[in-house]
Amino acid sequence: MKTLLQASLILGLAATPAAAGDLTVLTAGDQNMVDYVNDYLAPIFEKENPGTKVRVVGTGPGDAGSQKILERFDAQSKANSDKWDVDVAVVHEKFAGPMVKEGYLESYRSKIPSDKMVTTEKAKIALGANVDGYVMPMYSSQTAIAYNPALIPNPPKSYEELVAWAKKNPKQFGYNGIKGGASGVSFVMGWIYAFGDGDAKKLMNGPFEEAETKKWDKAFAGLKDFTTNATLTPGNAGTLDMLSRGEIAMGPVWVDMFYSWKADGKLPPEMKLFLPAPGMPGQPMHYVIPAKSPNTALAEKFVALATSPKVQAEGIVKRFNWYPGIDAKYVQPELDKASWDKLFVDISPDDLATKAKPFPIAKYNSAILEAYERNVAN
Repeated sequence: MKTLLQASLILGLAATPAAAGDLTVLTAGDQNMVDYVNDYLAPIFEKENPGTKVRVVGTGPGDAGSQKILERFDAQSKANSDKWDVDVAVVHEKFAGPMVKEGYLESYRSKIPSDKMVTTEKAKIALGANVDGYVMPMYSSQTAIAYNPALIPNPPKSYEELVAWAKKNPKQFGYNGIKGGASGVSFVMGWIYAFGDGDAKKLMNGPFEEAETKKWDKAFAGLKDFTTNATLTPGNAGTLDMLSRGEIAMGPVWVDMFYSWKADGKLPPEMKLFLPAPGMPGQPMHYVIPAKSPNTALAEKFVALATSPKVQAEGIVKRFNWYPGIDAKYVQPELDKASWDKLFVDISPDDLATKAKPFPIAKYNSAILEAYERNVAN
């Protein structure tokens, strides 16, 4: 009981018990995730459901934020609470599998209309774990290669072509290795998908086999040679900054950061993106509903609203430059041409469907990072 009370106090729930008409939402991520619910989603939902009050609690950025939600569920499960004090949670992809495994989540997706609008495999498999039915993607964050078309009128279409371009243009490709941000990590994972001698699908979906980790030597030798010829940047923002100042002509970025920098005038407006074959990883944030939510039907209505085409268009695409959680073809009719073109002309919905990959499962992910340190960084 003490653990449960401590967890409540940390998340700011105990001091303000939920009233009968309250819907409590926990969200991992930056403050903008809390603001999104408070300023945009909650008012719409409360208007559509008179007498309901949406309370949102942020648990913090990164994996640590999702870890707090998992610990919250752990504590309430161990306390054998009949009803938990959370109705909806927004968690990072890697935490969905453990939550399903522990029996903490309701299988709800088939009960909401937007279920049929989800086509991404990431809604079924989360880093090797079967989460089909238990999660609904809020949005998908994707990496891609940014470039200056004034310097590169015909960008490479694949990792293979990128290697050839970088040889002819020394130090013009920049990435942050595996330090300072996941855009560089994503580039490295995509490199192993492209050039590793093993099965890329096994890396994404499992199972983990030690023998698979021995099939990357040639790929890492090539990456070491490539990196010697590249410029190492300080991190996600560092790559964008060097692109903006013309110190590099090309490099991996997070798509939402790229468009935010352009909107703020920190990148030249002519900068573009491409997604090289066979693809690069991105990751979704997922809506989940606890199996012991005190307001299951209301929680389902909330996620249905949040993943409806209109809200995905206005809230996810226009406000944040994120790719929608549902298939883009359902969102397009709700968007003006300028908003659609901004996000989907450089990288088309077909590109996303075929080349937006998941990160490897945790054990392969760690093994690739360790191999990078051994073979490339040293």
